[in-house]
Amino acid sequence: MANHMNAAKNKAAGKSLLGGAMIIAGTTVGAGMFSLPVVGAGMWFGYSMLMLAAIWFCMLVSGLMLLETNLHFEPGASFDTLTKETLGQFWRLVNGLSITFVLYILTYAYISGGGSIVNHSLEGLGINLPQSIAGLVFAGVLAAIVVISTKAVDRITTVMLGGMIITFFLAVGNLLIDIDTTKLFMPDGEPSYAPYLLAALPFGLASFGYHGNVPSLVKYYGKEPKTIIKALFIGTFIALVIYSCWLVATMGNIPRSQFIDIIAQGGNMGVLVGALSDVMASSWLNTMLTLFANLAVASSFLGVTLGLFDYLADLFGFDESRSGRFKTAAVTFIPPTVLGILFPNGFLIAIGFAALAATIWAAIVPAMMAYKSRQMFANSDSFRVPGGTPLIAIVILFGLLTGACHLLAMAKILPVYG
Repeated sequence: MANHMNAAKNKAAGKSLLGGAMIIAGTTVGAGMFSLPVVGAGMWFGYSMLMLAAIWFCMLVSGLMLLETNLHFEPGASFDTLTKETLGQFWRLVNGLSITFVLYILTYAYISGGGSIVNHSLEGLGINLPQSIAGLVFAGVLAAIVVISTKAVDRITTVMLGGMIITFFLAVGNLLIDIDTTKLFMPDGEPSYAPYLLAALPFGLASFGYHGNVPSLVKYYGKEPKTIIKALFIGTFIALVIYSCWLVATMGNIPRSQFIDIIAQGGNMGVLVGALSDVMASSWLNTMLTLFANLAVASSFLGVTLGLFDYLADLFGFDESRSGRFKTAAVTFIPPTVLGILFPNGFLIAIGFAALAATIWAAIVPAMMAYKSRQMFANSDSFRVPGGTPLIAIVILFGLLTGACHLLAMAKILPVYG
């Protein structure tokens, strides 16, 4: 009987690994798709790939540190609970504020990016809308889905992810076949690259944010560290591969000097997709690329706003009744949508700010919690991230460096391309 139970348990754990990995990959791939080629234009391909690999490693480790802490608590314990129990009330407040800020600013970024891409799509059909109105339409339609129910988001996101993967490989596969290696390895424009790496770091960090899902996976799988570690590794690695293909596709087709023009127009998504459309051979592939861009922003928007919606409902104590959901929706969607109408081209700026706050809850806090939980549960034989205290120090330093880079770039102290 015990063997039978074990077999059933292993089967359950083995069967759903893909589901967990997909949740992580789906959450991770978002903001980075359209910000990475633009912010990486200065340091270009080689340094962009080095930066991605290093950030992927640090963000995977910080996620594992969060998991290590999480396993000392009951499945279902939220990020909020973990911070409060290990680091106390002050850090709980800092962490909560940084999460709220990131979710709000990303919602605004996706409304800005969504407006830009909806506009680009409509221009192809000969319809011209002001970008702020396009953003309003984009936000309105998707907000309605979130208000209806979590199940609606789940179903629609699954369909979108499928569509995204298909359109991505159709469009990018063709771009990858047509790349010009001289553009990748001997780019035109000025000959300095490395100095631009620092200003791009925050955007790299924002491209690997999945940490809010770690407690959800513990709740989903129970205390099954092996399965969750695999899900985190596979999910973030899929994201790394997708980002790498995307950088090869964009940088191998658009000359480096052309990015100056893209950046001058605010670096928004429609502009980047427009530049790629110019080098694409057929209108059919162009349609695939545009469709991919629409799906990518929409699925990221749904993922982020669902998190924000649930978080705010919990914070303000709004119930699940119709009036309760409308109140939550008002608090969730009105502020970022108003911003989107007032500042339609703030996509890149918003992603940078999101990264600044994300350094706290995606790097610094998980590392501090791991350090503290090792003291609190010194005798526990639960999963522990290898590398000891030095690795914790590396993750905290990575968080501090990234935050400092964003502030220095904003103060115009670091060189920014374009």
